[in-house]
Amino acid sequence: MNREPGWLDRIRWNPDGLVPAIAQDADSGRVLMFAWMNREALQLTAAQGYAVYWSRSRRKLWHKGESSGHRQKIREIRLDCDNDVILLCVEQQGGIACHTGRESCFHQRLEKQQWRTVEPVIKDPEEIYHSK
Repeated sequence: MNREPGWLDRIRWNPDGLVPAIAQDADSGRVLMFAWMNREALQLTAAQGYAVYWSRSRRKLWHKGESSGHRQKIREIRLDCDNDVILLCVEQQGGIACHTGRESCFHQRLEKQQWRTVEPVIKDPEEIYHSK
């Protein structure tokens, strides 16, 4: 992971100082989740080797897995051709990326003009978040 001083300046941050980030399973290629990163989140992610995002609802840094234990170990950080989207290739610890207890946040599929949940819950969210 590149740590030279100007690497963060290559990114085209949106007006709020954020960049979209996609987390993808490094082995299967499956898209696990989408979140936002600010400059500090991306810098911490690169330095620590674990995903850190910016929570827009809480207005603070969000260390993925801080509550659930389902951290994302970084294998690669990539930047798209327009320099405005980050791709994180991760090892998803615990096999669960979604707060609903599923492997991926993208567990709903459009079928006949309705959203249908098509992925199983691996672990009940009550068990994940309230057993600590």
